[in-house]
Amino acid sequence: MKCADLYPAVTRPWLLPALCCAAYSAAYAADDACEASGEYAFVCGPVSAEDLVRVPETKWIIASGFGASGGIYLIDSVQKTWHKLYPGDAPRAEQDMQAFAACPGSPDPNNFVTHGLNVLPGDDGHSTLYVVGHGEREAIEVFDVNANGDRPTVTWTGCVMTPDGMEANSVASLGDGSLLVTIPLLTDVPIRDALAGKNTGGVFEWSSGDRGMTMVQGTDLPYANGIEVSADGDEFYVASSGLLTVIAYSNSNPARLLRSSEPFEFVPDNLHMGPDGNLLTAGLNIYDEVCGNVPQSEEFDLGAFASCPRPFTVLSVNPQSMQGTVTASGPANERFSNITMALPLGDELWIGTFGGDRIAYRSLK
Repeated sequence: MKCADLYPAVTRPWLLPALCCAAYSAAYAADDACEASGEYAFVCGPVSAEDLVRVPETKWIIASGFGASGGIYLIDSVQKTWHKLYPGDAPRAEQDMQAFAACPGSPDPNNFVTHGLNVLPGDDGHSTLYVVGHGEREAIEVFDVNANGDRPTVTWTGCVMTPDGMEANSVASLGDGSLLVTIPLLTDVPIRDALAGKNTGGVFEWSSGDRGMTMVQGTDLPYANGIEVSADGDEFYVASSGLLTVIAYSNSNPARLLRSSEPFEFVPDNLHMGPDGNLLTAGLNIYDEVCGNVPQSEEFDLGAFASCPRPFTVLSVNPQSMQGTVTASGPANERFSNITMALPLGDELWIGTFGGDRIAYRSLK
């Protein structure tokens, strides 16, 4: 049975894949020993690790939890082990009232679904983790990451609420701690409009001390998904799942469209800067003989898209030329589908998913 049949009444785009994941996990937990598949091996257990970031200058990976259990995971990239980083047994919270005075307090640890991630390097073994949070509320949740011990710990320090409770997707940070956030669907806008090429959302901005986010004028897009900023902060880049492109903007308000890639043959999801200065995005292929082609029209069905395993592509995009090079790809795999992103770490490439019970990795060699 397809996920769309199981959950026909679900209206939140982030919740349907999470429920799909729960169904898949229950079906395969008993008989799956987490064997490798082709050139991909797995760390099994983390549910719907939709995004992955590296704790700066360490072997550790932080993964979001887009499934029903939510929270934040910590992955040991060397030992290939994991544990729940937050909330854990004793979640820490110490609100920064200067930067986040408008935040109403720490999130409910028992109702904390996590989505896009971003990490801002700091000093003395500390960094700042920004997390797109769902569940009890819609907000960017902020954590201090302390990597000075045997393994990193996190302390919640604040939040930025989204306007009108709209659901954010991804977040990027600048050196001063200001944020750029994608909200793919404005209030009451259906996701099918995005695949029909209609503008459905855009980019929002926030700076320390602001009471809330405001939309960056000029960034109206069909499903603004992943977001990243240039090293100098002068530009930002957005993956549009509706246009199937990555777009470069000036970091101004109103923003100025600078350049765009050609449309891809997959649906781009998250977007991160790789160590080589190129942008990495990934997603499910548009054309597939088994699942059928993804309709680029109002006939798009998120449930059908999420529940049928598709081949995937990982693409490296030069942010100046906007030309892409395939970094990795994989066939349809019913136990690892719904690919969202890729993270290079050392000589390995780690891959996340919005619906599954494992994280994949493979050699970059």
